Amino acid sequence: MKFPVASIGPLDALCFLCCLCLSWLWCFGATPAAAQGLGNIGGRPIRIIVPVAPGGPSDTAVRILVPRLSEALKQTLVVDNRPSNNGVAGTEIAARANPDGLTLNIGNSGTHAINPSLYKTLPYDPVRDFVPIIQIVTSGMVLVATPKLPVNSFRDFVALAKKDPGKLNMAVAGATGELAGDALWKQLGIKMTNIQYKGSAPSELAVVSGEASISMLTPLATQNHLQTGRMKAYGITSSTRSPVLPDVPTLAEQGVTGYDIQYWTGLFLPAKTPDAIVRAGHKAAVSALQTNEVKDRLRALGLQAVGNTPEEFRAIVKRDVEKFRKIIIESGIPRL
Repeated sequence: MKFPVASIGPLDALCFLCCLCLSWLWCFGATPAAAQGLGNIGGRPIRIIVPVAPGGPSDTAVRILVPRLSEALKQTLVVDNRPSNNGVAGTEIAARANPDGLTLNIGNSGTHAINPSLYKTLPYDPVRDFVPIIQIVTSGMVLVATPKLPVNSFRDFVALAKKDPGKLNMAVAGATGELAGDALWKQLGIKMTNIQYKGSAPSELAVVSGEASISMLTPLATQNHLQTGRMKAYGITSSTRSPVLPDVPTLAEQGVTGYDIQYWTGLFLPAKTPDAIVRAGHKAAVSALQTNEVKDRLRALGLQAVGNTPEEFRAIVKRDVEKFRKIIIESGIPRL
């Protein structure tokens, strides 16, 4: 039995090939998420949401990292500053972004570890709504004092504070510094009066002028003041000394047992981002952090490059959420 053979013209052949190609793409996974993710073609820039104003430690760290990260990913990165109270609004925007690899979030110990216990209602969950990529930097806070304070050592400062409870005051520039102080005063049995300032610069000026007795500030904020004698340092809150202030001992070295509070900055993606994109982002970030240029520029600002795994970073976030929750409860800080 013979079957009729249909003749196929050029147009029919072209249609057949198009259908075949579309079927292949459908079957083998060229989905939009894969085509637009980290390091893939498409020409769309990656937005990095930074929930703080330009110039702070988190913003500075990411701007140092961006050129090398862009090279590693072979994509354009755009820094999008969204400053707000304690970084809440910008972090919420990042949490609600599509999990396609085109939106990154810069989070820090304030946005991801302190805010969950500081607010009665927080529009994001730092563990549930984000996938950690890498911890970029960490730094201790520096306990600094006005030159007008008549004591030059941490030991003498503690004695002075206990002699006149509540007389000394602390310029507060942010949540991490405030809680670092609260934890220290509780451990030492000191009563301190906190004065709220809108940012690091006003707090620095308050200490320099003598309007405030002390403050907890980043090495970046204190370095020049210490070199010129406009401030004096009593100690570092982290378990290791600062690379830019090697002569300033840690508070743990000076007898505050187990005391270790650090300010950190890290890179996150929205929850449900495919693991392949997370791994690509981590690989690129490690590559960028390992360059001598990036490490040297961060170190010059008193920031220690980290570069851990997503799993290690997630454990740090969970640990610090619990650490700061305990400090907030024990200090009796009212929730916002």
